[in-house]
Amino acid sequence: MTDTFDYIIVGAGSAGCVLASRLSEDPETTVALLEFGGSDSSVFIQMPTALSIPMNMKKYNWFYESEPEPHLDNRRMHCPRGKVLGGSSSINGMVYVRGHALDFDEWEAKGARDWGYRNCLPYFHKADDWAFGTDDYRNQGGPLSVNNGNNMQNPLYQAFIEAGAQAGYMRTEDYNGRQQEGFGPMHMTVKNGVRWSTANAYLKPAMRRPNLKVITGALSQRILLEGRRATGVEFLRSGNRQVVNARREVILSAGPIASPHLLQLSGIGPGAVLQQAGIDVVQDLPGVGENLQDHLEFYFQFRCQQPITLNAELSPWRKFLIGTRWLLTKKGLGATNHFESCAFIRSKEGVKWPDIQYHFLPGAMRYDGNAAFDGHGFQVHVGHNKPSSRGTIRALTPSVQDKPEIQFNYLQHEDDIAGFRACVRLTREIISQPAMDAYRGPEIQPGEAIQSDEQIDAFVRSAVESAYHPSCACRMGEDDMAVVDSETRVRGIEALRLVDSSIFPTIPNGNLNSPTIMVAERAADIIKGKGMLAASDATVGLGRDWETLQRSTST
Repeated sequence: MTDTFDYIIVGAGSAGCVLASRLSEDPETTVALLEFGGSDSSVFIQMPTALSIPMNMKKYNWFYESEPEPHLDNRRMHCPRGKVLGGSSSINGMVYVRGHALDFDEWEAKGARDWGYRNCLPYFHKADDWAFGTDDYRNQGGPLSVNNGNNMQNPLYQAFIEAGAQAGYMRTEDYNGRQQEGFGPMHMTVKNGVRWSTANAYLKPAMRRPNLKVITGALSQRILLEGRRATGVEFLRSGNRQVVNARREVILSAGPIASPHLLQLSGIGPGAVLQQAGIDVVQDLPGVGENLQDHLEFYFQFRCQQPITLNAELSPWRKFLIGTRWLLTKKGLGATNHFESCAFIRSKEGVKWPDIQYHFLPGAMRYDGNAAFDGHGFQVHVGHNKPSSRGTIRALTPSVQDKPEIQFNYLQHEDDIAGFRACVRLTREIISQPAMDAYRGPEIQPGEAIQSDEQIDAFVRSAVESAYHPSCACRMGEDDMAVVDSETRVRGIEALRLVDSSIFPTIPNGNLNSPTIMVAERAADIIKGKGMLAASDATVGLGRDWETLQRSTST
C-alpha cells in the first residue's frame, strides 16, 4: 500500500464503514478509510445494555454542544457524535427505524432525484438481516442484524401496545414494513446479544482485504484541491501532518456535524461565513451548514405499582450480575437496549403520515443510566419528529481543532411547539387506558399539575432533550441551496462526494442510523457506476381517513 488510493473515505461511521466495505469488494480498487477514533473493542460498546456509558465518555464521543438555544431557555444542548470505529453506530441506542415511506418521497419532491421510497426500499432490503423472515419489505442475509432483543418478556411492553389499541390507534407488527403507523414491537441492531454497529456488520469483515487500509488516529484537516478538483486529504496523526492522495475520488462521510465543518475548512461553503472565519473561499456554496435539523424528545415518567421494572436492576451488584451473564452467554438483560415496544402516531387530523414517535422503557432512569427516583417506575420517550425549525453549522476559525458553532434553533417554529403540546396530551390519554391500570402509579414527569398550553410549553422548554439525530446541513437536491446533487457529488467540485446523514433533504420520522446506512449502500452503487437495484412496487400503508381523523384502527 502507498499513500495514493483510488478512493479516500473520511470517517469510519455509519456511512463510512458501509462505503469502505462495498467499494473494496472489487480487489482491483484501493480504498483508504480515515478515522480519528480508535478501537471499538470495549465491553461498554459491545454490550447493548451499557449504551449510556460510551455515549458519556470523551474517548468515544466528540461532545459537541449547541450555542444557547433561544427557544429552550437559552440552554446549551448536548450533541454526541461517535469518535470510534463505527462512529455513532458504536455509541447510539441501537434502535432500528427506517422512517416512513413518504419521508423518502418527500426527499424526491424536494429535488433528490430517484431517492423516492421505490428507489430506497431495495437498499434497506440489501442491508437487512431481519430475524423474522422475508417479504417485500424485509430481507435475511444482509450485513445488518435486526431483531427485537429479548422479545418483550417484561409485561409492561405489551401493556403499552394494548393501551395504544384501546386509545383507538392501529397496531403494527412491523413499523419498518408496509405500515409504520401504530403500536408494536421495536427493533434493534443487535446480533447474538452484541451491538451490531456498522464496524461489526461491514468494516471488520472487509478489513481482511489487502486493498483496504484503515488509518486510525487521523484527524482530517482539509480536503486537498487542485483548482476545483479534490485530489486528497490532509490530516494530523500523532502530531504530524500527513497526506493521502486520491486517484478517483474523495468521499466525505465524517457525519452531520463534521462533514459541513470540514467542507467549510476546505474553502467550500457560504462565502461570508468562510471569510468571517479567516478561510479562503474556493467554492461559494451557500447551503453548506444550512438546513440543520434534529429530533427533540422528553420522557414521561410514572411510578409503577408492581416491582417488575428495571429500577430493581440498577444497584452495583445487580449490574455486576447482568454484566457477568452477558460476558459468559451474551444473553439476559445485557443483550438488549430495553426499548422493545414503540409507536408511531399522527399529531392531528390532516397529517398524512406519523410525526410523533414513542420509545417505551420498563424503567424510570436518566440518560446516564441512573435511577430517576427511588422505587419502581416506567417511562415513555416521546418526540415530535417532523420539525419545521432549521439551524446552522458554521466554522469559526480555520482550525479543525476548534469546534464549529452549532445553532439548532429548536422550537423556533410554532408548528413544533404545537406538536409537543400534542405529545403531552396524547401520551396522557394513552397511558390512562385500562391496559395500564395494573401498573400505572402517579405521574412524576411532567406532573399532573402541568395542564395549560403555557404550562406545557414551559415544561417542554426546560425538559426536552436532543434525540441525537442531527442531519440535513448539506442537503441533496438540484437548486442553488443544495450542497450535493442526486449522485452525492459536491456541487462545483470535481471528484468529491458527501455521503452521510448531512445530505438528507429533510429528517425522517425515526432514528437515523438505518436511513444513513441505506444512503451509503445506494451511494456505493452510484460511485461504482454499476446498475442500481430495481425499483420496488411495494405498497405503503396509511391511516384510513387521515384527512379527517387523528387516529384510525385500520388501513
